[in-house]
Amino acid sequence: MADKYNNFEELKSNENEGVDYRVVIKKANNFDVAIIAPHGGGIEPGTSEISEGIAGNDFPLAIFEGIKSNNNHELHITSTNFNEPRCLALVESAQNIIAIHGEQSRGNIIYLGGANAEFGKCIQTVLEVRGFKVSKHPNNNFQGEAPGNICNRGKNGKGVQLEISHGLRSVLFESLSAQGRKRKTEEYNIFIAALREGIINANKL
Repeated sequence: MADKYNNFEELKSNENEGVDYRVVIKKANNFDVAIIAPHGGGIEPGTSEISEGIAGNDFPLAIFEGIKSNNNHELHITSTNFNEPRCLALVESAQNIIAIHGEQSRGNIIYLGGANAEFGKCIQTVLEVRGFKVSKHPNNNFQGEAPGNICNRGKNGKGVQLEISHGLRSVLFESLSAQGRKRKTEEYNIFIAALREGIINANKL
C-alpha cells in the first residue's frame, strides 16, 4: 500500500499533533547508539514498546507514534522519506542507529537489515542463542540498506534495521491492541534482554 503522505511536512499539514500523532524523545548520555521507532503507536503496533524496552535509561530514543482511534496506517512514512525534525535531530546526533519496525508475516521471525552488517551480526548471534529466528527479508524494500533509510542516517552512515514479524510481536504482549500492549509477556522480557545484550556487545567492536 502506498503511503498517504510523502514526508512529514505533508503529514503535519493534515494531521494534528497530540490528537492524531505524537513524538517521544528521550535523551541519554550514551550517544554511541540511539533507538528509533518511526512507525510506533498504532502504525506498527508493539514497536514503541519494544523500542522503549531496548533503550531503557541507557540509550537515546525517538518514537513517532500514531494515536488515532483507527486508520493509523495513514501516518506511515516510508523510512527513506521519514524526516520528522525532532526524531531526525536525535538520529543525526548518534553514532549508530537501531531502527525498530513491524512486519506483517505470521511466523515468529526477526528480519535483520541495515547497512551495518557487522553490528547486525552481533545482535543476530545473541538473538539466535536465545532461540529467536533471524533472517534477511526476501524483499529488497525491507532490507534497510539504502543510504537515505532512517537507520543509516546516524554519524556512522550505516545502522541496523529490525523488522519484527506480526507473529512475534503478538507473543510479546497480551495482544497488539492499545490496551493489550500495556501487558507484556515473559517472552517480551527475554526478547528485550537479548536485544540489549546484542547491542552492547556490538558497541564494543
